[in-house]
Amino acid sequence: METTSVFTFIKKYSVIIGILALLLLSGCQQNMAMEPIDPSSAGFFDQYFVLPFSQLIKWIAGIFNENYGLSIIIITLLIRFAIMPFILKQTKNGVQMKEKMNGMKPELDALNEKYKEKKDTESKAKMQQEMMQLYQKHDMNPLASLGGCLPMIIQMPILIGFYYAIRRTPEIATHSFLWFDLGQTDIILTVAAVVIYFFQFKVSQIGMDPKMKQQMAFMGMLSPIMIGIISLSAPSALPLYWAVGGIFMIVQTLISRKIYTTAAASN
Repeated sequence: METTSVFTFIKKYSVIIGILALLLLSGCQQNMAMEPIDPSSAGFFDQYFVLPFSQLIKWIAGIFNENYGLSIIIITLLIRFAIMPFILKQTKNGVQMKEKMNGMKPELDALNEKYKEKKDTESKAKMQQEMMQLYQKHDMNPLASLGGCLPMIIQMPILIGFYYAIRRTPEIATHSFLWFDLGQTDIILTVAAVVIYFFQFKVSQIGMDPKMKQQMAFMGMLSPIMIGIISLSAPSALPLYWAVGGIFMIVQTLISRKIYTTAAASN
């Protein structure tokens, strides 16, 4: 039984929401992203998200001899470490939920077979009642999965704020990092960001139900494609930010899955 709410929608379609956010960011560039951020900028989001990140970028860059590329990397990692506890909790809950679902699957299949040909209202009500009893028997709360949308809700304003801080801090465009100019498009870095995000999507599918993998295949391709399209018309500071964040998520996912899967297997 699947609980329908705005939270389950966000959890189920988190990849789609992320892509729509990228489209929003791309579409808003003409209106907002080219205007330098300063303390006089109006609006709640500018004052409490974009401006603090812009100031932090400049402050950290100043510590490292005006190295804005290193500053972006450091802040990206700090953000990822800050939201990591929520991601780890989500991963742990997901592994535990999967183990419980595997345990109750034979009984769940039998229940579905029992009511397969019964479409009347009374039979549906009885099926739902027996299904709830089955969840209680296996100590499984179907509402627990709603917590999976929390990391998405928390990180979106933070990551969008950092995105605009990069776009609206003019000092970044006047510096270079490694082989590329932070203010100019870099094809190599763009390709790297696309490949990293595609690999990150494949890693996130480890252990996923084959049917769900098939459903998410198109979205897994669309996300890195959109990152590539945006990066081709944006300064290289952005794909740098996406590449570093993607690498962090890959490592985090691999480690957390191994830890929690091993722990679940030993119980």
